[in-house]
Amino acid sequence: MLTDSGVLLRLILQAMTSAGVDVATLIQRCGLRLSDLQDKRLRTPHAAQQQFWQVLQELTQDPDIGLTLASHLPPYHGQVLEYLFLSSPNFGEGLRRAINYERLLSDALQGRLRREGDQAILSLNLPSDSQRPFIELLAHGVITFFQKITDSSFHPTALHFTFSQGASGERYQALYGCPVSLGSTENSLHFAAHWLDTPSPHAEPELLALHEQVASERVAELERQDLIHAVRRVIGEHLESGELSLECVAQQLGLRPRLLRSRLANADSSFNQILGDYRCRLAKRLLAGTDESIDQIVYLTGFSEPSTFYRAFRRWTDQTPVEYRRSRRGVNDHGE
Repeated sequence: MLTDSGVLLRLILQAMTSAGVDVATLIQRCGLRLSDLQDKRLRTPHAAQQQFWQVLQELTQDPDIGLTLASHLPPYHGQVLEYLFLSSPNFGEGLRRAINYERLLSDALQGRLRREGDQAILSLNLPSDSQRPFIELLAHGVITFFQKITDSSFHPTALHFTFSQGASGERYQALYGCPVSLGSTENSLHFAAHWLDTPSPHAEPELLALHEQVASERVAELERQDLIHAVRRVIGEHLESGELSLECVAQQLGLRPRLLRSRLANADSSFNQILGDYRCRLAKRLLAGTDESIDQIVYLTGFSEPSTFYRAFRRWTDQTPVEYRRSRRGVNDHGE
């Protein structure tokens, strides 16, 4: 599953607040919680953007909401990618390093840098279902970041977008400071190639090595979390069969059982821990939010015997399933 860093959503929400958008209503209608947005490790599904932008356009009735927010978007700063960029020998090396670790921002983004004569081209490849406002915001965010680290001297020469319907050329020119072409084969930012060789005034080899180490560790952490999410997905798909095992999950993931066990251990987890947590969360949700019988919940959580489920649930919550349902829903015991 492709995900975006929570920092992107927080920047967009800051822009919305500055633009006077009803952020509380948007968050509620998108099923988000303000408390979740403060989690520095938050990752949001990239596919959820479609609903996010649809709700936002309904709230604002603004067909060019991406451009409206872009003028209020705060600059990206204080993250390891910025430190990598600044401590690299020159602009081009910094950009290449940022591309190497771009999944810290988004798994959906696939940047590519190439040089064509006196022009450098940064491709901002995104999934085909990516929404126009996000693409416009991303382009503006990249430009303002480049301007920030070059003391406002960076200027693009052209922007190409894949969507065919957009704003007027005048509005794009006013925002980006360059011509914009629509209906292109890729989303790309064009700028003078001499920038690639421009030395960084903040270049520092020792800091660069440290920043690369931090970036590598964070990417490794994301990969460990990806594995845990993949195990959870397989558990969800096969839980009702009641025949889940580490060997079964490993086979579904195309891994040897020993390798899966080792990788989970490196992620400070285990198959039994993930399975127990999944069953616990599902049981709590079904008890608190549905009228399913206990026998049916036993089946849905993949237990073969009610007695085994009862023992596990008491271990998880120090309550029986009926006690938990009463405490969460305030209903009487129906004899389950």
